[in-house]
Amino acid sequence: MNPQSSITRRTFLKGALGLAALTALPLGYSYMGERFWYEVKEISLTFPHLPPAFSGLRLVQFSDVHLGHYFGQQELLEVVEKINNLNPDMICFTGDLVDQDGSELQAAIPILTELQAPLGKWAVLGNHDYYGEEVNQVIETLENAGFHVLNNTSNQITRNDQSIRVAGVDDSLKGNPDISKAIKGTTKEEFVLLLSHTPDYADQCKNYPVALQLSGHSHGGQIRVPFYGSLVTPPGAKKYIDGLIQIKDSNLLLYVNRGIGTTILPLRFSCRPEITLFTLHSI
Repeated sequence: MNPQSSITRRTFLKGALGLAALTALPLGYSYMGERFWYEVKEISLTFPHLPPAFSGLRLVQFSDVHLGHYFGQQELLEVVEKINNLNPDMICFTGDLVDQDGSELQAAIPILTELQAPLGKWAVLGNHDYYGEEVNQVIETLENAGFHVLNNTSNQITRNDQSIRVAGVDDSLKGNPDISKAIKGTTKEEFVLLLSHTPDYADQCKNYPVALQLSGHSHGGQIRVPFYGSLVTPPGAKKYIDGLIQIKDSNLLLYVNRGIGTTILPLRFSCRPEITLFTLHSI
């Protein structure tokens, strides 16, 4: 055997093994590490029209659980415990409870029921909630767990004889969102919180009397390259992808939550799953 050829093969083998290790490390981290490394983001917001009775309100948002796609009951239980430990006054879920089927829904009811918030648990539907014609089962699951499902509707929340309004629209990809219907009867002086699964729907809402829109759907990109950003985002989250955004030419604030679960690929990189704790203040 040619000694030089043997050295070349050994060098190639070392290089291939090294490349495999370099590939395996981030894949292992993305699959086993980061996608279960929940980040609790704390954000303080001040609004001129927020009634004083609601100043100091602790609102928790979570989104995009995607039950069934590498995310089951044990993982959901951990998320519920983390949310309850934040002592929220109000909880908002912004869609995609399931990924592609409802096989995990019945078992999720007692877990979601454990979520506690004196001013209520509120939810809207996401596009994945419509997959496989599971939407009615998703609605029943959320309602049986104590959530108010807002589908182009709104409700007043009262505290010490003062009130705010929480509204929700249907998913803009699979449903029929109607912001006009959702906030019908709202006055310009009223503080309105809007739930919409898709963040880009904010451009349809910016001329309505909405103070804050909470959305999910984007997963923050799910896989992000440092110094570059998200590789891919879904329709409905092409313009607004992550975090707090002041919508141009309006008074509307939008917050895009990175979500809890994953879809298509069970991976997260440089994009931790998120639970958001808002503290709202009045001027």
